[in-house]
Amino acid sequence: MDKPPPDAYGRLDYRGLIAWPERLRREAPLLRRVLEAGPSPRVLDLGCGSGEHSRFLQSLGFETTGLDASPSQLEAARAEDPEGRYLQASLTDLAAAALPLHGAALCVGNTLPHLVEEAQLRAFFGGLAACLEPGSPFLLQLLNYDRILDRGERTFPVVLRPGEGEGETVFLRLMTHHGGGRLTFTPASLRYCPGTDTPLSLVAAQDVSLRGWRRSEVEPLLREASFELRETLGTMTGEPWSPTSSDLVVVARRN
Repeated sequence: MDKPPPDAYGRLDYRGLIAWPERLRREAPLLRRVLEAGPSPRVLDLGCGSGEHSRFLQSLGFETTGLDASPSQLEAARAEDPEGRYLQASLTDLAAAALPLHGAALCVGNTLPHLVEEAQLRAFFGGLAACLEPGSPFLLQLLNYDRILDRGERTFPVVLRPGEGEGETVFLRLMTHHGGGRLTFTPASLRYCPGTDTPLSLVAAQDVSLRGWRRSEVEPLLREASFELRETLGTMTGEPWSPTSSDLVVVARRN
């Protein structure tokens, strides 16, 4: 029997990296515009993490099912929402989740780069198409790897958050490029206590293998899986995409 994959984010409070209320307020107009166009209110949140998008969409009247491969992320989601529907599942084998047909789907938060082979993207997009009613919208968001790869970017801005007890929590996110879009992503959290004997100490760090997918790689595979491309944006607030945009946001529809 195959061993389950390691929980890449089990050691990190990755949820604390994001100011969720502000982010959801920014993204709400696009989320509503895209997902409300679906043939039913049943929405799949793919790579749901700790469930913030799922719970927000529930508050708007959608019937959400969150899927993630990380046991620790799902544990956090269920702790916040014991009545919610959160399933452990692989994006490359959605058929194993035995899902009913849904009327919309989203995959946001830079989930897609965790699939590192083209065959995995094909399996994901094809499996997703089989889970959606005809005409269902699909909202996909990942970082703009056209920019990251072309510039050789290796870091993201440092994030500071209030820590538990004394000091603050510092989040670092580093990348090592290996060619062909292959990356080692190293998120780390540190405790920052200025004025003490140990002003900065490592709390946790983890290496994660990612693939930086370019727009020219993602869009043809969506079309191949029977999705019609409707929009390509550069942010979740609706700005047009360019090679220097912060994100790649694709709005597609299941044919």
